[in-house]
Amino acid sequence: MQDIAKNNFDFIRVLLAFIVFIGHLGYLSASPTLEFLKHSPVEVGVFAFFIVSGFLIARSYERTSTLKKYVKKRLNRIVPAYLLVVVLCTILLSLVSTVSFSEYFSSPQTLKYLLWNSAFMNFMAPNLPGVFGNGAVNGALWTLKIEMCFYFLVPVLFLFFGKDNKYRNISLVVFYFLSLIYLNYFEMTGKVEISRQIPGALCYFIGGMLVYFNFEKFIKHKNILFIIAILTVWIDLIFKIKLFSPIMISIIVLYVAYSFKFLNNFGKYGDFTYGIYIFHFPIIRVFATLGLFANYNPYFMAFICMLVVVGVGVSSWHLYEKRFL
Repeated sequence: MQDIAKNNFDFIRVLLAFIVFIGHLGYLSASPTLEFLKHSPVEVGVFAFFIVSGFLIARSYERTSTLKKYVKKRLNRIVPAYLLVVVLCTILLSLVSTVSFSEYFSSPQTLKYLLWNSAFMNFMAPNLPGVFGNGAVNGALWTLKIEMCFYFLVPVLFLFFGKDNKYRNISLVVFYFLSLIYLNYFEMTGKVEISRQIPGALCYFIGGMLVYFNFEKFIKHKNILFIIAILTVWIDLIFKIKLFSPIMISIIVLYVAYSFKFLNNFGKYGDFTYGIYIFHFPIIRVFATLGLFANYNPYFMAFICMLVVVGVGVSSWHLYEKRFL
């Protein structure tokens, strides 16, 4: 039986981060030349992150001896770097604001941004005065409040059905379909942003958990499951409804995680995915605000932007994030 610890999750997370980065680059650069990048499947990338989290967080909780240690590990992984990007954006983006320093730092909006975003309530104050045409400073952070809710949800789910409860799978399946009802209802009524919030995103997280709890069966039948998953996702796309596709995408993502063994050591370079994810959005917007995509070769600027994002992500990990772990 395959060792559960031998996987390429580190590579998958970097790949997903770049999928999101490329899609946002297409939209935020406002460059007609880079418009084709909008076809990057950003939504799939984001939800695939939730799938990976469902698998790894269930495993982390099951392997952690106490609830206190589990909570400490989860908070140390997410909160320090999250607060860093919020504080740095609050301070450094004053340099690209259209208002004066005195007006910027005395504005109630600046304080609101700092406080609400520090509390993971990004939707309450997404903007900074005079920054990016008063558009959202960091549109990637909305997923972090969902991720935090998932972290605290796992102990509750374990409390209900425990490690060996025979009703565990069926309980998760019930939660899965309740989540799908919420997701599809708000998508069909045109409220896509609401559909992606915690109840709707839960089906992807549960998909990862279900594979974890049935890991041996998954590994044994992963090839046939992969083929079934590809066909099912295609059918769901034809009928434009999410019914089995979240769990099937979970199978696809985790099939990749436990195949291609040559990618298993990717993590030796550091876990810089999180830094890339949380910093890329404002960096792209700064490039666009400075006119770099408009006034210079867009392809070259996109490459430079990518290097900056990767550099910041790597630096965030080695100089800051890993100190808390």
